Amino acid sequence: MNGIIVHEWLSPAGGSENVFEAIAKAFPYAERWCLWNDAGDRFQPVNETIIAHTPLRGRKALALPFMPSVWHNLPPRDPDWVLASSHLFAHHARFGGPARQAPKLVYAHTPARYIWTPELDGRGDSLPARAASAILKPLDRRRAQEAVAVAANSRFIAQRIADTWEREAEVIYPPVAVAEFMSEPRLTAQETDVLDSLPDAFILGFSRFVSYKRLEAAIATGRAADLPVVLAGSGPDEERLRAIADETYPGRVTFVHHPSTPLLTAVLQRASALVFAPIEDFGIIPVEAMAAGTPVLANAIGGAVESVIDGVTGAHVHDWESPSELRAAVERALASSADACRQRAKDFGADVFDREIKGFVARHT
Repeated sequence: MNGIIVHEWLSPAGGSENVFEAIAKAFPYAERWCLWNDAGDRFQPVNETIIAHTPLRGRKALALPFMPSVWHNLPPRDPDWVLASSHLFAHHARFGGPARQAPKLVYAHTPARYIWTPELDGRGDSLPARAASAILKPLDRRRAQEAVAVAANSRFIAQRIADTWEREAEVIYPPVAVAEFMSEPRLTAQETDVLDSLPDAFILGFSRFVSYKRLEAAIATGRAADLPVVLAGSGPDEERLRAIADETYPGRVTFVHHPSTPLLTAVLQRASALVFAPIEDFGIIPVEAMAAGTPVLANAIGGAVESVIDGVTGAHVHDWESPSELRAAVERALASSADACRQRAKDFGADVFDREIKGFVARHT
């Protein structure tokens, strides 16, 4: 069967791009469409919309008001189905010609957060953004009804879809490269020196250094459990995090700046536990940690509770301000076995996603 896969915009790296790549591998003969492609040759061949040929290319905020119309007026095609990978408006996609009658399916990373849940996304918290969302919400909900079926990347997002789009969604968890984090990493001499400089046991926080990732929770957890802390990543929040470390846990926090995937794998395998405090739609990093054999302290709100099993592969934390709860959570996490963590991570492997996304399309077309 011939299909079309659509995605928002394509960047060189990102979680939703990884899902799009996995969908493209599952359906290698499907035509591919996006608003614009800034990922070079990674996803080629891929078609771009008219926005890509205007000054709005790459300017997400400025292009946003035009996206619903562009998506809903795509050129004539004759596919057997259309599958939208959507975190903004890609689920609005409508092609001309025979494609108008083709079943449309949606894989939803989330309904647009800065339209529907601005409290979770600062981009939607301004007065102009809130005014725009009042107009866009009815349109977005109406366009979501065009799909014959919707899949969500977690139960957390399936509930958000029910609350916003008023649609029922089945759950297909996104693919995680678990095998990569289970294997022995090949480090350069410099990376080996970095790894050797780290403590034998430590609490790890890893992500981009941005405020909503709440990496200060890793510092608080290490302090509560009297364990050293390693923060791995890079980003604009680094200065604030260093100040918190110096003030609240001096001399016990080490920064590993922008680690490569092999070094990150080695750091994950060395860590006593990973702290994952943000409210995420799903959360790839906790699965990567479990694949490395490392338990996870996960926020009790959000998609990470669906992968991390409390008392088996880590712990769920309700109050990140409570030292006693953090100590108890670390104790539960450290009691987890590396084998249990690795086994759980396999449930989210790329092979599982490939099988489930193919089944999703087959059932609804």
